[in-house]
Amino acid sequence: MLWTWGDTALRRRFSARLCWDAGQDPAVSSQGCMHEAARERIGTRRGCEDRVDMASAEGQQGQQGQHSQHGQQSTGSVGLKQAARGEAHGHRHRDVSGGWLRPAVFGAMDGLVTNVSLIAGVGGGGAQRHFIVLTGLAGLSAGAFSMAAGEYVSVSSQNELVAAEVSKERYELEHNPEAERRELAAVLRGQGVEPDLADQVARQVSTKPEQALRMHVREELGVDHHELPSPVVAAAASLVTFAVGALIPLLPYLVGFTSLVAALILAGLAAVVGGGLVARLTDRPFWRGALRQLLLAAAAAGLTYAIGRGFHAAVG
Repeated sequence: MLWTWGDTALRRRFSARLCWDAGQDPAVSSQGCMHEAARERIGTRRGCEDRVDMASAEGQQGQQGQHSQHGQQSTGSVGLKQAARGEAHGHRHRDVSGGWLRPAVFGAMDGLVTNVSLIAGVGGGGAQRHFIVLTGLAGLSAGAFSMAAGEYVSVSSQNELVAAEVSKERYELEHNPEAERRELAAVLRGQGVEPDLADQVARQVSTKPEQALRMHVREELGVDHHELPSPVVAAAASLVTFAVGALIPLLPYLVGFTSLVAALILAGLAAVVGGGLVARLTDRPFWRGALRQLLLAAAAAGLTYAIGRGFHAAVG
């Protein structure tokens, strides 16, 4: 009850103040003044609220525009960064045609397996330490030079064969250019190039004799005659790595050991490390290459040891 009376009095005072503000006598037309002034005040308040809403909306739009512009700038900077990374992106391949990796791996593993098998066979036959050392050194030198000579002759013969085929291809390009052009276009079509584009590429390449020869050799022979392996590099890699591999099982005897077990353990460790490193060099798991090389070395050494023991038992 008190709240209702107080609220009514408050409204009356508020109405009178509205009338005075409107320049009217509140006693004459307080109700109409109140309604008119109230409408004006309400309209003013609504106008203010509308302006505030509009300002708020404009502010939000401005913020959205700024966010959008910032987003566009961020997207643009990201794109520029990605483009910069794309331009800077690149990868380099290791030399796979220099002719050193295959003979080096072959030489090291061959030297290790050959000499540990030789030492195991001679040791299984009951030979003395000095005889085992002599046998191991003879096997090392003979195997190293034999591997080097074989690699040099093999790689040289392969390069000479490629050179002969390149000469034949050069002759065909000089005397039958149109037929060679059609042949190159057919090769390109076989690789998925559209016929018109393949013919266009073949015509353009054929205008440069050396480039055309290189492309014909690469597509028809599967080699690049400008990047052939070196027979000297292959021979040197084979000689050095075979000697290193063959020396490992011989080391215990050279430093005074007389036990075959020490040589076999050292050779087994070398097989694990060597096989694992070769596997990592070719991006394969370490344990896979290590286990493979260990099993092969153990099989060869076990076989020759059994032969030596059998020979010793038979001869006495």
